[in-house]
Amino acid sequence: MLKFAFLIVLVCIVWRWALGQWPWDALKLPPTREQEMAKARRLLGVPATATREEIVAAHKRVIGTVHPDRGGSSAAVHEANDARDLLVGALPRDGSLQDED
Repeated sequence: MLKFAFLIVLVCIVWRWALGQWPWDALKLPPTREQEMAKARRLLGVPATATREEIVAAHKRVIGTVHPDRGGSSAAVHEANDARDLLVGALPRDGSLQDED
């Protein structure tokens, strides 16, 4: 039994080393678009009914706190930029939210 447990641990470590993720991470489903939108709204702190101007203003506030010049990281800046792009991209041309059925 101990040999079996050791073998499982060894396989998990080799998997992590070879593929860059744990074996159980491969079982997770990728997030849906709605989950990505909700995460972006949480990151920027805007409601689902936010306009383009509100999204851009919230993005500027977040960038002001996570920018590397302010002690943040470039990864956080990229995440905020991606959130802004996703939310603005979901808006129709007139700037209001699309009516999703």
